Amino acid sequence: MELSVRNLTKDFNGKRAVSNVSFDLSYGVYGLLGPNGAGKTTLMKMMADILDPTEGEVLLDGVNIRELGAAYRDRLGYMPQEIGVYKNFSARKFLKYIAALKGITGKPADEKTDELLELVGLKDEAKKKLGGFSGGMLRRVGIAQTLLNDPEILILDEPTAGLDPQERIRFRNIISELSEQRIVLLSTHIISDMEFIAGKVIMMRNGAVLKIDTTENLLGEVEGKVWTAVISHSDLNGLKKRFTVGNIIQRSGGVEVRIVGDNQPDFPCEAVKPILEDVFSYFFGGNAL
Repeated sequence: MELSVRNLTKDFNGKRAVSNVSFDLSYGVYGLLGPNGAGKTTLMKMMADILDPTEGEVLLDGVNIRELGAAYRDRLGYMPQEIGVYKNFSARKFLKYIAALKGITGKPADEKTDELLELVGLKDEAKKKLGGFSGGMLRRVGIAQTLLNDPEILILDEPTAGLDPQERIRFRNIISELSEQRIVLLSTHIISDMEFIAGKVIMMRNGAVLKIDTTENLLGEVEGKVWTAVISHSDLNGLKKRFTVGNIIQRSGGVEVRIVGDNQPDFPCEAVKPILEDVFSYFFGGNAL
């Protein structure tokens, strides 16, 4: 199975949100990485057949997804940033309702609903109304909803937003297990989640693809370009004007900063092993996700 994006472009009121994007996805997990406004959500909506492209097409095994129609959506699981739910429904009733919309009814719907509630850790809350759920719990309902039809293609926009660390680990493990025979594309502000599970990363900036590569190769590109140092509070603003600064941690002796760049700083510092957040800082100048 191959999902192909060909010269995909989307304009809104004369402004180009996605520009001539092309790539191919096969089985595995792909991370979509870029600053706010890079076009990630717009791209994912076109790939999920929710937005019509201005130009270009999305192909599944060589066939345009617009031609496939319902046959494509039957193989797709899409999780948007904002999860719409009926607050008066219980978690179980809501999932059964969504299952019915997807053509899953009767005993198969009951079994699948119970299976997924247990998978996302909501078995004990199955009869509680969604209006009383926390944001993280609603994200878990959204994850379960996405998996109801056993999709072969998963497109997940900020799936771990609002999840606590334990929930995020649970989710990462679920996705890793599912990806063996599925295509998974996910976007997340929590880069460490992407680093743990994405085999390849698609980097976007200003609506265009900047780079597509494995996490290992991307980390290799910033090897020897990351340093840490402890500086005084008074020096921090000046340092940020001269260098790309990633993490800033308050220490008893001052401020520990993580610096990314081609040239080693001209003050005492220590070279450190890069992480995917450093890749983001290096290519996007430390812009907030």
